[in-house]
Amino acid sequence: MDEPVRRGPLVGLRVVEMGGQGAAPFCALMLSDMGADVVRVDRPPEGPPPTHPMDTDIISRGRGSVAVDLKHPDGAEVVRRLTDRADVLVEGFRPGVMERLGLGPEECRGRNPGLVYARMSGFGQDGPLALAAGHDINYLAAAGVLGALGPAGRPPVHPLNLIGDFGGGGVLLAFAVAAALLERARSGEGQVIDCAMTEGAAYVMTANLGPMQMGWWTPERGTNLLDGGAHFYNTYETADGGFVSFGAIEPAFYAAMLKGLGFEGEDLPAQGDQSQWPSMCTKVADRVRTRTRDEWVEAFAGLDACFAPVLGPLEAPGHPHHVARGTYTEVGGLQQVAPMPRFSRTPGGIARPGSHPGQSTRSLLGEWGFDDASVRDLLARAVVHQSEEG
Repeated sequence: MDEPVRRGPLVGLRVVEMGGQGAAPFCALMLSDMGADVVRVDRPPEGPPPTHPMDTDIISRGRGSVAVDLKHPDGAEVVRRLTDRADVLVEGFRPGVMERLGLGPEECRGRNPGLVYARMSGFGQDGPLALAAGHDINYLAAAGVLGALGPAGRPPVHPLNLIGDFGGGGVLLAFAVAAALLERARSGEGQVIDCAMTEGAAYVMTANLGPMQMGWWTPERGTNLLDGGAHFYNTYETADGGFVSFGAIEPAFYAAMLKGLGFEGEDLPAQGDQSQWPSMCTKVADRVRTRTRDEWVEAFAGLDACFAPVLGPLEAPGHPHHVARGTYTEVGGLQQVAPMPRFSRTPGGIARPGSHPGQSTRSLLGEWGFDDASVRDLLARAVVHQSEEG
């Protein structure tokens, strides 16, 4: 494999990522996309190769993999030697796991005081639920987020694993890492970050908590301005089974919405008359069902109505705006979102496709300060593993 080319504002930063799923890997992806040299520590593969190789796993892009047997007496020392040279360690295990492996903050930061030790968990490193099992849906439920999502009179709707795992998890942890590194530039000291997906999910609800406490937002789902209660902030099915969206909150945009739908000049309730929202939702839905999605796109062309067709994830890359902006790119034969956000002088980049466990063990250990004799010895004693593909 060619030497990865890194670019972005974090070039020169070294990160050790403890291999896992969900939030912590997304944080590592973001750091890698911005130029950081991230090495992922994986378990040695067991059994037959996976049906879907890791190089098709977009979330693993940009990083090479070192496979380390952490059950081996010398396995933890390999990771400690990596963290000796690192600026950041990212881990997403349950509280206490890293300590039991001999890789907790005291061990790693005792050797490297400047290390930013970034911890990702569901409920945090302490508290009554710290050791409880959970997934995104549970974190949203406990945070009071899930209870606000979904149509009136129906069960809550879970929005994939976007809010807990990625928004309130990986993105928040990446921000925390950047903040800790900025502080380290002043103090010279690293620190430990305790990032909990439950708390991150609650954090992103900040703007909604005021209206809820003031009574401007009713407790019943699907009856409020932004949760599907308003006819002008909603999605509707089209004649061909597609969907379109409206977000016409401001009066000028609402007027354009009515014009595009053909309601201009009709005697309609005031936009803010919440008692009429259900009947207006029905009225708009009936009108939208008379045309296909593409016909509505044509009807709203040139109207500033906060309108957009609802695109599927595999449709979105073909949208003219994304094409013009270069929002999507292709790496390893897979289309994926390019590194975001955009920087004027130091744009990010994807250094390499995803990698499977142990694909880069030899080369990465060499890059991180292990001499050839040490690498050969570790491989011979099965402390580390080099995959055949690598």
